[in-house]
Amino acid sequence: MCTVGYNTTMEFIYADYNATTPIDDKVQKHIIESLKCHWANSSSGYHLGVEAKSAIEQARREVAQAINAQTEDIIFTSGGTESSNMAIQSAVKLFLKKSSKDKVHIITTNVEHVATLNPLKQLKEENKAEVTYVPVDQNGYLSSHDIIKAIEDNTCLITIMLANNETGVIFPISDIARELEKMNEMRRVKGLQKVLFHSDAAQAIGKILVDVKDLGIDYLTIAGHKFYGPKVGALYVKGIGGSTAAPIQPVIYGGGQERGFRPGTENTPMIVGLGKAAALVNENIGVYKNHLQQIRDYFENKLSDECDITINCKSSPRLPNTSNISFCINGKETDFSGAKLLETCKRIIASTTAACHSHTEEPSEVLLASGVPRNLATTAVRFSFGRETTRACIDIIIKDLTTAINTLMTNNK
Repeated sequence: MCTVGYNTTMEFIYADYNATTPIDDKVQKHIIESLKCHWANSSSGYHLGVEAKSAIEQARREVAQAINAQTEDIIFTSGGTESSNMAIQSAVKLFLKKSSKDKVHIITTNVEHVATLNPLKQLKEENKAEVTYVPVDQNGYLSSHDIIKAIEDNTCLITIMLANNETGVIFPISDIARELEKMNEMRRVKGLQKVLFHSDAAQAIGKILVDVKDLGIDYLTIAGHKFYGPKVGALYVKGIGGSTAAPIQPVIYGGGQERGFRPGTENTPMIVGLGKAAALVNENIGVYKNHLQQIRDYFENKLSDECDITINCKSSPRLPNTSNISFCINGKETDFSGAKLLETCKRIIASTTAACHSHTEEPSEVLLASGVPRNLATTAVRFSFGRETTRACIDIIIKDLTTAINTLMTNNK
């Protein structure tokens, strides 16, 4: 059962897998073995260092295979945030280096994670970039045409998440890439620089098939702790080192580790763990996806029978594990928030928004931008399920929710 601990009387049921996942037992085993065997500096020339370096390269192959990339196109980082920062800053530096302009233009959406939004905000404050925030529609979805239409002569980068962490909506990255390829050919004829394309796939890997060749992007952000790995990450850079490669530059400076793109002595055991987590995804993605889809559908169908709910962004393609629910009473807004509902529940661990925004009781800006009315956004709870989640877990969640709703209704009379 999907339990994470106990209070004095009962088990807690975890339903916040989009925030983070536990480390898979097989991954944990590999990390422990690596801690024992790969403690040497992988840059050292003697056999202990060579063994550590070999373990890192095996992990690089495993990560690459999980997203159908070339092994050499993978750079290990501290996590998803660093990966996204590296892609964004590299694209900007290249454009400014080759251009007579002193400011670039970047295109993103109005529902991105702060790991993307805050680097763009910093570039704006430094007067290095102008940013266009293309809005999603009233179902939380994105028009590829709207993205391409926003391109200007000094556009250097499009950065869009593959799947939204709150609504679960999957964006049409491959459609955008195909249209961008045509646009870039026209730009080449005009003597304009290529527009690069970055996607943050942190929420998608381990839940749906992620294939960088199909996506057609230049950069892809990978975060291990979203797919049962350790809290380290990687960045895919298309064709790294080749004549037509996407540009990449370090965001920190030091030694020659990771071919000089990511200096600092490698955290070998965690990289090994990331590789194993990626290998499990590569071997089992079909099984994982089907299980998550069945659990999510069971939850939504059964909850709909028990409660008056709205499933936010239901008409858009969504991650198979994510369900963003707003609660109503007889079709009307409630007197309690999603945060208050979770506080009243005895057994559920879930969230009302992304973990990085969990300190606020304001309705989610992502939901508001995705067409959810404020009254419903206020009552919303994000449920995200994992490999351990069973129908028995869902039954407990629904029972806890209905009990909490009845308690709140009684108290508010």
